Amino acid sequence: MSTTRGRLRIYLGAAPGVGKTFAMLGEGQRRLLRGKDVVVGLVETHGRPRTAELVEDLEMIPRRSMIHRGTVFTELDVDAVIARRPRVALIDELAHTNVPGSRNKKRWQDIEEILDAGIDVVSTVNIQHLESLNDVVEAITGVPQRETVPDEVVRRANEVELVDMSPEALRRRMAHGNVYAPEKVDAALSNYFRIGNLTALRELALLWVAGKVDDQLDRYRADHGIAGTWEARERVVVALTGGPEGDTLVRRAARIADRTKGADLLAVHITRSDGLTEGDPANLARQRVLAESMGGTYHQVVGDDVPRALLDFARGVNATQLVLGVSRRGRFAQIFSRGVGITATTMSGSIDVHMITHDEARKGRRPPYSRAALTRRRRLAGWAVAGIGMPVLTAVLIPFRDVLSLPSEILFFLVMVVGVALIGGMWPAVTAAVGGSFLINYYFTPPLHTLTIYNPENLFALVVFILVAAAVSGIVDVAARRTREAARATADAEVLSTLAGHVLRGEAALPSLLERLRETFALTSVTLLERIAEPGPDDQSDPEAWRIVATAGGSPCTCPGTADTDVTIDEDLVLVVRGRLLEASDRRVLEAFAAEAAVALRQERLREEAEQAKPLAEADRMRTALLAAVSHDLRTPLASAKAAVESLRNTDIQWSPEDRHELLATAEESLVKLDRLVANLLDMSRLQAGVLGLQAQPTGVEEVVPRAIDDLGHLAERIEGNISVELPEIIADPALLERILVNLMSNAIRYSPAGQKVLVTGSWHGDHVEIRVIDRGPGIPPEAHDRVFMPFQRLGDRDNHTGVGLGLALSRGLAEAMGGTLTPEETPGGGLTMTLTLPISSRSQAVLAVAEEG
Repeated sequence: MSTTRGRLRIYLGAAPGVGKTFAMLGEGQRRLLRGKDVVVGLVETHGRPRTAELVEDLEMIPRRSMIHRGTVFTELDVDAVIARRPRVALIDELAHTNVPGSRNKKRWQDIEEILDAGIDVVSTVNIQHLESLNDVVEAITGVPQRETVPDEVVRRANEVELVDMSPEALRRRMAHGNVYAPEKVDAALSNYFRIGNLTALRELALLWVAGKVDDQLDRYRADHGIAGTWEARERVVVALTGGPEGDTLVRRAARIADRTKGADLLAVHITRSDGLTEGDPANLARQRVLAESMGGTYHQVVGDDVPRALLDFARGVNATQLVLGVSRRGRFAQIFSRGVGITATTMSGSIDVHMITHDEARKGRRPPYSRAALTRRRRLAGWAVAGIGMPVLTAVLIPFRDVLSLPSEILFFLVMVVGVALIGGMWPAVTAAVGGSFLINYYFTPPLHTLTIYNPENLFALVVFILVAAAVSGIVDVAARRTREAARATADAEVLSTLAGHVLRGEAALPSLLERLRETFALTSVTLLERIAEPGPDDQSDPEAWRIVATAGGSPCTCPGTADTDVTIDEDLVLVVRGRLLEASDRRVLEAFAAEAAVALRQERLREEAEQAKPLAEADRMRTALLAAVSHDLRTPLASAKAAVESLRNTDIQWSPEDRHELLATAEESLVKLDRLVANLLDMSRLQAGVLGLQAQPTGVEEVVPRAIDDLGHLAERIEGNISVELPEIIADPALLERILVNLMSNAIRYSPAGQKVLVTGSWHGDHVEIRVIDRGPGIPPEAHDRVFMPFQRLGDRDNHTGVGLGLALSRGLAEAMGGTLTPEETPGGGLTMTLTLPISSRSQAVLAVAEEG
């Protein structure tokens, strides 16, 4: 057994037929020419002659035969490949599921054994078989993939090469019969291999491979200790402090990123390792939303050295440009510290740094409001202990001053100072230290009862006492302050985390959001007010100038002046709360809630406006189109029929039998056309009003299609039907289905070249049947596929004989009313294919299920 694991090379494709197996065999031929021992472990040629030609010169390992449910299957013979011990084994279809009873459930597990034996393997896989993309591909194509391979298996491969082909080229290959058998081409092109599906799958494959390339680049840089930036892709990092200037910086960085197609935008905020930050949570929340709305991402990094942490992050993501705001500190402050911007620019190396000016520049950084570290009661207690404790301690120690040395007496006073610091904080302790120094000097330092000190050592001890007492009291005070700030930061983080979860769970409705805020701060009521009048000097206390948008809790505030706390969101929106006066630290969290409430309000109103505008626009469009149709298209058959009837009634002209027959035929044809147009208009109005009568029942496709062809009259000779009697029954209204097919076939005949027949086929796929009407006409541009289904649309053909353009719109409406779909496709080689999809009946599903079990 080899101790060196073999290398795995994978050819990745977006869809079947792009040439993965062909590329794998080509690689095998090249290695064979270079003198490598190459064998074919398993290859599926799928009957493709060019692929089969590449196998002829390669040695093939016989497959292993297995019997399952009375049927013989062949699988990869792992033991035979290992026993043969080639240098390279070509094994197709990495995601294949082995026949039950095999040693391994999946083929990729077989390949792992071969790799462990020291044999190199070249394999293939499609993007739809990757486990992480399985549900995405199903959502795109509508086809579930039961054979999958873990992404990690493919990521571990030594080489992954993308076999790429444009969707148009792949469809041409299929139309020429180079991928599937001719009888399967039509169904494949109309389903899985649609242009949209192939384009989406191609993008998934490209993005997945790009992600692996990024991983390889990061790993290479890490393995080789490369800290410099490699400009493989533009990445713009914008640093946010939580100040109001962040909005300007994000927008400026987004414009820089937009200059290069495919550039990434990353917003980052550096917070200290103790969890405390001077950034305003409301500003950061708003700027995060802003960055993400511009296609960027938001990151939060912990670091005490802000410039270094910022540059470490930028180098870690391989950033090429860094956007910083001009310092908000004043000139005096910049004398003592260069600031983050200057420091980061000096240390940036190959990263370009943009220093952006803004309105807050040089205004000075406003220190965050900070409450006293200790409560008022504790501070009073500290002053009391300092004022009473020191004299008491002096009185206690005076009888023992002949026994105790001065350092011992100083230690007793130091213990008292530390106690005062623990109880009351810094200033009571400093006062106690100063007062204690005088007491020690007066009562315990020779000469007694004077403030004079003869011995320099006693003076030194006294000075040390004062310094130690002040330092200890300061440290205790700072520790208490930090503890309180950390507790506040933790509480704020929990509240903001709850808010984020509230948004992620989709609970962004305003009443729910306001109720969550009311519960968080135990408020009586929370109200979002909107200004309804022009701003005035006294409108803060004028209820008539405001209206309540949403509220939660008890009696709402009707204007900002009656609230305990209010937060201005913009010129027209104010969030007001009632119940208690919120502290400054609470206000920062309140501002984050206010920003989210404004976003929720805007989203809610946009949805309402969209819903209101939709029926109005539809009704207006229908009204305009109907007037145009009545004024022009309906008049044409009326005029023809009227002219024919008037001619027949004219007794001044003697009509021959042939002329009379022609006039009667013209009148009949015009009236039939008029009847069909009126019927379409009535059915369309019923369909849009939701009152169309529908009698869905199990229906045989092979029964309805011939009747629809017969309805075409003399045009039926231009239809070629190919409907199998083995198709399962579908759920449909037979009359409406016939109506749909007549419309589709007459439309296809209208645009088909003379001498070209329209093909009508049917196929069964899973739980639905597809009926396709295929013509060889000029086709429809992809951008117009949806427009042809709008009433009164005929893509520019405005002759007097083509109707009002309701046929396709009505057909799609009828199809959807029966639970189906109607979609256009490009016919390979030119033309249009209309695919009608309808569900099969439950009776057919039961029969098919029994057949599968048997």
